[in-house]
Amino acid sequence: MNLKEFCLRLKLQQGLGITTIGKIVANFTAGEEVTVDKIESLSLKSNIQNLVLAAMKNDKFNSWIERIELQCDVITIFDTIYPNALREMYNAPTLLFTRGDLSLLKKEITVIVGARQPTNYSRFVLKQLIPQLIQQDFVIASGLARGVDGIAHQETLKNHGKTIAVIGNGLNHFYPQENKMLQEEIMANGLLISEYLPDTPPRPYRFPQRNRILAGLSKNIIVTEARKRSGSLITANIALEENRNIFAVPGPVSSPLSEGPNDLIAAGAYPLVNADFKNLL
Repeated sequence: MNLKEFCLRLKLQQGLGITTIGKIVANFTAGEEVTVDKIESLSLKSNIQNLVLAAMKNDKFNSWIERIELQCDVITIFDTIYPNALREMYNAPTLLFTRGDLSLLKKEITVIVGARQPTNYSRFVLKQLIPQLIQQDFVIASGLARGVDGIAHQETLKNHGKTIAVIGNGLNHFYPQENKMLQEEIMANGLLISEYLPDTPPRPYRFPQRNRILAGLSKNIIVTEARKRSGSLITANIALEENRNIFAVPGPVSSPLSEGPNDLIAAGAYPLVNADFKNLL
């Protein structure tokens, strides 16, 4: 059995989570064939070994895998197109399900995140910054959420740039529903990424997991408006741990949406104090 089929079978097997699957596949190298003998030689707990063997032998998975591969491109952590920066981070996703332009994964990526209910200040800042990033051949990535994420994708497409959306549900779902047309445009002109099987519905706990992928893909993270405890700050803090460049847009101390960026600046993030972003990189 090749590694792509093996990884898909592990993903389809109930009882095996993201972290467990990652630990299992860490025992293999690119191009290696997966055999029952190899699985039995690993130091797996008996219940985990039984689940892995069951996944390898489940005939129902044959048609499921065929259907998945007709719906999207499946990238494993062993594939050369898989981004090295993401591969090297803690708890990297074993599988990425994608639709769109895979070549964007080989370009330098700037991630933009912020509040789901931003003020016009975020839109003003992004209208200034995004054209400069595009001129420098950066791909703009975000999470396709309401607010700043959606603005980042929209402004990038409007300026004929390339954008990546990393979503917290399967590719067959549109969330939020109001971004359905935007998601379709990204699939046509950019790249849509999920670590979840295509029919996986959105759930709140999946979005923090999604944030680590955004952090892993990035060279730079820009935070516009964000509350002190928010998904944007989670993404920025993960990126900081992975030695990415963190930029934050300062705001008035009277605004709760400026608490996140201002705290990041106090902790050492680069303040974006003018619109000339290119001179900061």
